[in-house]
Amino acid sequence: MSAGSRPSRSSVVFAFALVYLFWGSTYLGIDIAVEYIPPALMCGIRFLIAGFVALGFCGLRGRKILYEPRQLGEMAVVGILLLLGGNLTLSYAEKHIATGLAALIIAITPLWFLVLDTLLLGDHHISIRGKAGLGLGIAGLAVLLWPQLMATTAFGHRELWSSLSLIGGSFSWALGSVLAKKWKSPTIDPFSATAWEMVAAGLGNMLVALATRDLSRVVWTARGLGAICYLVVCGSWIGYTAYIWLLGHVPTSKVSTYAYVNPVVAVFLGWLILKEPIDAYIVAGSAIVIASVVLVTSAEVTRKAALEELPAVETTGD
Repeated sequence: MSAGSRPSRSSVVFAFALVYLFWGSTYLGIDIAVEYIPPALMCGIRFLIAGFVALGFCGLRGRKILYEPRQLGEMAVVGILLLLGGNLTLSYAEKHIATGLAALIIAITPLWFLVLDTLLLGDHHISIRGKAGLGLGIAGLAVLLWPQLMATTAFGHRELWSSLSLIGGSFSWALGSVLAKKWKSPTIDPFSATAWEMVAAGLGNMLVALATRDLSRVVWTARGLGAICYLVVCGSWIGYTAYIWLLGHVPTSKVSTYAYVNPVVAVFLGWLILKEPIDAYIVAGSAIVIASVVLVTSAEVTRKAALEELPAVETTGD
């Protein structure tokens, strides 16, 4: 999948499938990993391994890996916003609140996308149909996770702050995603850029781990290490790379639909692996969520540039 040419529809669909499937499963992987390995240390190990191996692979394949300091700085900012601000907050939150509730709170990410896309890029108008799809997605998630949400109304202070932290984490993730799109350049290889972002995030998470003395609290087990391996391969190498590629080829409002599908995948895996029951709320919520994805991904997206008598056709970078 080349960054320099318009991708085929099948390539886009395949990339979406990778993000939907593997990122939906990372909720389970993170929950298992942080049982034994403190969140910052877990994220640091995960992203350093994923980043350095991906960087080496790009070098062996002849991809560009050396960049100007300014470009490396931009990659570091994006990586820290996405994988420290976004992913580390999720990892901490999953130690204190249910993964379903975490997924519900993170579902506000598409709303941040719409706001930041307009403020920082200012090049897209999303149709009423698309906005209706976003609203329907929020409603679907509310139905999907309503029993869990109602069961946790009496939050303790720790649970409350964990939930609030996810709002900030979702904003950080959306901001990093929009900046990645804003700073996209034809001179930057998207895959090596992804590797540098993971390296930067890994170093940042390791600094947090040292500050919080994670090494004194870690319990090394095969189960915990296996969860990290899964997160590295499926969450970082496959899912994250597909996500960054999509940001360079598809409007962010459509890429953000992963926030609607991931909870459905998480619920299914909970039923399949953990034998969690599927009730009427889950069935109805899943149906609404799928309908919202159809609405958003099929909605027309127009460029504001067209109002300034520039070509109305979306460019490759959109």
